[in-house]
Amino acid sequence: MSSLESLAVASNDLSGDIPYNVADALPNLLNFNFCINKFTGTIPGSLHNRTNIRFIRFAHNRLHGTVPPGLGNLPELEMYNIGYNYIVSSRGEGLGFLNSLVNSTKLDFLAIDGNGFDGVIPEFIGNLSKTLRMLYMGSNQISGRIPPSISQLKGLALLNLSFNSISGEIPSEIGQLEGLQELVLGKNRLTSNIPTSLAQWEYPQGIEALDLPSLSTILNLSRNSLTGSLPQEIKNLERVVTIDLSNNRLSVNIPNSIQNCKSLEQLIISENSFSGNIPNGLGELNGLTTLDLSSNELSGSIPLNLLNLKALQFLNLSFNNLEGNVPSNGIFSNLTRVSVEGNPKLCYDYKCGRSDSNKVVVISVTATILVLVILISIALLFYFRRTNVKVTGTTDSFKGRRYMVTYDQLRTATRNFHKDNLIGRGSFGSVYKGSLDLEGRPQEIAVKTLDMETTGSIPSFLAECAALRHLKHRNLVKLITSCSSLDHMNNEFLSLVYEYMKNGSLEKWIGNGMSLMDRLNVVIDVACGLSYLHHESVVAPVVHCDLKPGNVLLDEDLTAKIGDFGLARMLIDKDQSFSSAHVLKGSMGYIPPEYGMGAKPSTKGDVYSYGIMLMEIFTGKSPTNEMFIGGLTLKTWVQSAFPDNLGHVLDPNMHKEPAEFCSNSESMSFKVQLDCLTTLIGVALSCTNDSPEGRITITDRGSP
Repeated sequence: MSSLESLAVASNDLSGDIPYNVADALPNLLNFNFCINKFTGTIPGSLHNRTNIRFIRFAHNRLHGTVPPGLGNLPELEMYNIGYNYIVSSRGEGLGFLNSLVNSTKLDFLAIDGNGFDGVIPEFIGNLSKTLRMLYMGSNQISGRIPPSISQLKGLALLNLSFNSISGEIPSEIGQLEGLQELVLGKNRLTSNIPTSLAQWEYPQGIEALDLPSLSTILNLSRNSLTGSLPQEIKNLERVVTIDLSNNRLSVNIPNSIQNCKSLEQLIISENSFSGNIPNGLGELNGLTTLDLSSNELSGSIPLNLLNLKALQFLNLSFNNLEGNVPSNGIFSNLTRVSVEGNPKLCYDYKCGRSDSNKVVVISVTATILVLVILISIALLFYFRRTNVKVTGTTDSFKGRRYMVTYDQLRTATRNFHKDNLIGRGSFGSVYKGSLDLEGRPQEIAVKTLDMETTGSIPSFLAECAALRHLKHRNLVKLITSCSSLDHMNNEFLSLVYEYMKNGSLEKWIGNGMSLMDRLNVVIDVACGLSYLHHESVVAPVVHCDLKPGNVLLDEDLTAKIGDFGLARMLIDKDQSFSSAHVLKGSMGYIPPEYGMGAKPSTKGDVYSYGIMLMEIFTGKSPTNEMFIGGLTLKTWVQSAFPDNLGHVLDPNMHKEPAEFCSNSESMSFKVQLDCLTTLIGVALSCTNDSPEGRITITDRGSP
């Protein structure tokens, strides 16, 4: 194929090593595109010997090793893209290999992001092609400062240095990049201010210079250590679409002049120390789709003109000092799109305007309840100690935090969603194990990715976000954050990021030698989680709608936590339920009979599913077991043996060890064990009454 000019196999599922001499027989090769595959091995050095080549693209593969020599032989090179592989610097070289590219005077696109390059950005970076428009160097291990010489790249339209360890100030010379449209420096260690040379005024510190009129897409300086205020001159960013200044140390008021940013669609300034009122000018940004002001020190009331933002899809005002009434119209009419928790002085219509006498009554009742809670807590502590039931502490390392993660971060965290990291598949997508840097340390995570082609996946995603945004309990799986973005093929990407549960689902443990004690601890944990959902949620009662062993996860201590809220519903009042899921679904064998006849979801439905799960845990039989055919079901099978012949249906593995969960004694006879299990199965049968009205609630003791 000596006449071949273009070899492009991008966006397939190809694998294997690429031969080092792949280009030796291709003297006329101009375009080599192997992006978005699963190729391994190293970069074939023969490509660097094709002096007329224009495009070399290896992005999003699994290549390793270092950049081979010979880049200086490519005067016609226009694009060099090796992003998102496992390529590292040669020993002691850092980014020195870039010096070879100074001879590529036609270079337009350079991407080395998503690899393992270290060292500092060299001063000779400014000697690269003056035609260079896009420079991607993010998601590496680059340190040191941004050299002032970067300002010599006069044609630069995009500069991305995010997710590195770059420190110091942003050089003032960066203001000379007059054609810069996108500046992304997030997740570094930058300090002080945006240089004053970017504007026509002088300020001592802070974000004091924002005269970047050419910016038309993104200004992202998030997750650094920038200080000072946001000046009135932010109005100069008339064409910018996204501003992300979150996770810095910015303070003082948000200037009302921000209303001049007419093209703004996303404004994210959370995790700072902004104070004062929310400016009314934000209500003038008609194209705004995302507004995140959370975790600041904002005060005053919620501006009513925010109700005029018809395009707004997400509003986060949580964890501030806001007060007054929460509006009920506009975006505030949809609970899946608004977050206002952590503002103790905010109230809804039915709670506002209480008289002083009412306040006295409320305080008195609250004090009485508090005393009762303390007494009950002491009694429960004494009970758990006597029954030797394990009680673990309640901690929430993510309380009040809103982490923002990108698709590229999640891709790196899961090794490109590698099959080795796949830990489960569900109706609407897959779950992968990964590791993500949170609060300066690696954190194991579970990334639930949605299959966008599956009907109901987006409503499921919205329902899960709506439910978990307001829920925090030791027996619920913690949602760390969510991600809505585009993947490497520009397809819509939605995912939820959870804490990782090391012992997987309860489904895998049932019938595999789980001890009596562990089984009881699990059912207690699940009952506590359900009690919270049904009776203690601060917003409204929540119905899970899909409770089963596969949706109960176990941490390293075998503490059980309820997960998968894709079908969950919040009960706004007794006649209405709220959910983003259009069609109520569940899992065969666990669905209460009334749901099949069109009844609305209720807490009684969860109780039924819990009762079936109780039977499964202590019999070792799933309700979909092949033995259940015709009219025989798990429930009727257990019911036929209750109470006299219960030993015939219980999991025999439980009798091989002493039980400590029903007595203070170190061991007990089989008869005593059976008596205890009889009580538990009696509770399960009380939960699964065919009539919802005949079922107990999750807080009742129950009776056979």
